[in-house]
Amino acid sequence: MLRTLAVAAVWAACLLASPARADINAAFGNTVVSRYPDGGWVKHWFNPDGSYAAQFSDGRRLSARWSVRGERVCLSNIRPSVMIPRVCTTMIDADVGETWQSRDPMGRRVQNVLVAGRD
Repeated sequence: MLRTLAVAAVWAACLLASPARADINAAFGNTVVSRYPDGGWVKHWFNPDGSYAAQFSDGRRLSARWSVRGERVCLSNIRPSVMIPRVCTTMIDADVGETWQSRDPMGRRVQNVLVAGRD
């Protein structure tokens, strides 16, 4: 289970990535929904106060603190505790309604969408 949570934390950070100058503000007040081909999903919430939360389709929850370091967003203080103390990745520039394909840290394909509001 710890490995799954660690992977989820890394993957959550990967949600925000593009070579263009990205801004995390579009995520505030909205939901990033990540869908797996097997029907599983993860909902991600980034808050202006630096808090982060995720909910998985199987009911698990994850919380962390996020911070921006240059063109990267980092998650730290991940709870429940995982083996990785902090993960960082390049941010993605997306507007509400936009979808994008990516891979999670285990190489699985996912489709992400930035949904208006807190779904």
